[in-house]
Amino acid sequence: QNVRIDPSSISYQMWKDIPVPFYMSVHFFEVLNPKQVLRGEKPVLSQRGPYVYREYRVKTNITFHDNDTVSFLEYRHLFFQPHLSNGTEDEYIVVPNIMLMGAAVMVEKLPNFVKLLLSGALASLKQEAFMNRTVGEIMWGYDDPLIDAINMIIPGLLPFKGKFGLFMDFNNSNSGLFTVHRGMENISQVHLVDSWNGLKKVNYWRSSQCNMINGTAGEMWPPFMSPTSLQFYSPDACRSLTLVYEQSGNFQGVPTYRFVAPKTLFANGTDYPPNEGFCPCMQSGIQNVSTCRFNAPMFISHPHFYNADPSLLNAVEGLHPSKEQHGLFLDVHPMTGIPMNCSIKLQLNLYTKHVSGIIQTGQIKPVVLPLLWFAESGAIEGSVLKQFYTNLVLLPSLMEYLQYILLGLSVPLIVSAALLMARRK
Repeated sequence: QNVRIDPSSISYQMWKDIPVPFYMSVHFFEVLNPKQVLRGEKPVLSQRGPYVYREYRVKTNITFHDNDTVSFLEYRHLFFQPHLSNGTEDEYIVVPNIMLMGAAVMVEKLPNFVKLLLSGALASLKQEAFMNRTVGEIMWGYDDPLIDAINMIIPGLLPFKGKFGLFMDFNNSNSGLFTVHRGMENISQVHLVDSWNGLKKVNYWRSSQCNMINGTAGEMWPPFMSPTSLQFYSPDACRSLTLVYEQSGNFQGVPTYRFVAPKTLFANGTDYPPNEGFCPCMQSGIQNVSTCRFNAPMFISHPHFYNADPSLLNAVEGLHPSKEQHGLFLDVHPMTGIPMNCSIKLQLNLYTKHVSGIIQTGQIKPVVLPLLWFAESGAIEGSVLKQFYTNLVLLPSLMEYLQYILLGLSVPLIVSAALLMARRK
């Protein structure tokens, strides 16, 4: 009763306004040798950051439906935390010119005159393959005349105008309209997604299995979990993600199951046939998300190409993958399905290469170039943790001990009663 999505349940307020302090940490990869990369040499990268943001999540438009579901929009608001960051938003970083390099790959198969027009526009706007911009500009947007030029030369190629930033649509925005089961009639369905933006499945991928919206919205799961796997739909990854059970443990005295990403999560269709629907694929360990990123040559992966094909790591210098730093995890209380501690990590990569007819791409060799990776982390603490521990650990333990005490006391009483009855006979 207390984990159902019902205003009278204990967990409802936690679901409505998440009391857990969430943080988003962003690490950029600076290109140390841009001129050499243009000559065909291997990119040398240096990790910068983290740049840490306090993340607040607020649900609005909460609407209860007759079929035991509830729909809502969840807005994310991010605030920079200088005291937790290794650097400021005003720092300059040399990164690929994402608009230029992305557009070059996108027009590669178009007629030569289109590429010549684009190359001429790039030259007149003094656009180069690498740019030196501040963290704040790359994150939240900068005015770029190239956007308007591309829209004029190739109408419809880009879905936005004037300004571009990697996290422009992330802050002060919602992740789509989720409709989830309330669990009033069937507790095993609670939090499972019924639809997202009115869709029962997405249409980004090439198989019905890959397009399925499975699991929850990633906040809570049905109670009485088994140590097998859990699923959630991630609008950021444009797909459902399945994590697998790794081990049992405890967080601040509360028992948990730890779920982690399997090595097959971003495997290609050759190494893991069920992922064939996410192709066209390259090496295992990166997933092509161009179909849900305006056809830009973007890939997601684990940070530092953790769990990826070694060739991706060998194509650049400066990456050092490790499970401790770059593996994602969820620690969930199995009885209630409530996460106690989590860190979800993703890396954003841009496929870059020399494109004939566009001189700005120089002699860049084909490479999946890491741009940044980010971690969204949170853990239950303070009064919420105390209440959680009291209601779900301490009280059940006391009840269990009391049960044995009462059983112990009842034995001599039963024996005495039996002896008394025997004497009366």
